[in-house]
Amino acid sequence: MLLAVQLIGVLIYPYMDDSTPGRLAFETFGLLVLLLAVLSVRELPGPTWFVVSLAGAAAGLAIVDIFWHNVAVQAVSAVLHAIFYFWATATLLGYMLRDRKVTTDELFAVGATFTLVAWGFAYLFLLLQILQPGCFIAAVNSADPRTWTELLFLSFTTLSSTGLSDIIPITAQARSVVMLEQLAGLGYVALVVSRLVALTTLRTRGDT
Repeated sequence: MLLAVQLIGVLIYPYMDDSTPGRLAFETFGLLVLLLAVLSVRELPGPTWFVVSLAGAAAGLAIVDIFWHNVAVQAVSAVLHAIFYFWATATLLGYMLRDRKVTTDELFAVGATFTLVAWGFAYLFLLLQILQPGCFIAAVNSADPRTWTELLFLSFTTLSSTGLSDIIPITAQARSVVMLEQLAGLGYVALVVSRLVALTTLRTRGDT
């Protein structure tokens, strides 16, 4: 469900504009993603209260920002969102690496974990943009702040190693974070995906 909802979000985020109703719809959907992520990791090792507190604080600040535009609130909200998504990522990675048998649940976890990483880095990009306006430029409307959809697009293209497309980091700090995500993408394929393929191959040989 987490994977499906996040993929649906990729499709509907462009239709949520900067108006108050659009931002309310965006944050409501974002809260659904947070809740599903909490449900996905609640039975795994780790303090559940911590991840619940993070999700609640991040969602609360995001809703406050809709009615009271404040740079500090936006920055703290982005930080809490990023911490939450990376925490959920680490928890699901631990679950997958402990399992020595490939199941359908694990296959979906691979996809869901990938999207969690993408969301986490997108919030880091948002934080950088708040602290350094203009650190990401695009071929069109380069002077305007990048939208959430553009930052998420940059995160997905970087993590999947398909290229930066028309969005370019121009400050040293922005480029550093992009390089970290590129490394994370390579590591994910090398560590998680290759391990999944190896376990599947071993199971297939054991069945023959």
